[in-house]
Amino acid sequence: MRPLFLGLAIWGAIHPMYYFITWFRAEGWSLGDMVQAWHVNAASSGLVWDLTIAATALSLWIVAEVIRNRKFFHLVAIAATFGIGVSCGLPLYLYLRSAPARDNR
Repeated sequence: MRPLFLGLAIWGAIHPMYYFITWFRAEGWSLGDMVQAWHVNAASSGLVWDLTIAATALSLWIVAEVIRNRKFFHLVAIAATFGIGVSCGLPLYLYLRSAPARDNR
């Protein structure tokens, strides 16, 4: 499963970025304008809130597991979630989380 999660994380980083960069090139490099475009109608606003809530839930889960397991590098998945999107952050976290446990005998 690990290679599948990694592949999904890479796809989740590249595919949405293509659309974001295309939009920025056409509309200008204003993050404020992009956020305004996300709320152009009720359907897109609903999707934005859906993803925001999912990103928040994922972040809380990651923080809870990092506190318990002390695997601080896993926090990079939160940065990926809010910097790129849930489509990258979630499979990245699943990839990191599914790493084989080290035997410390």
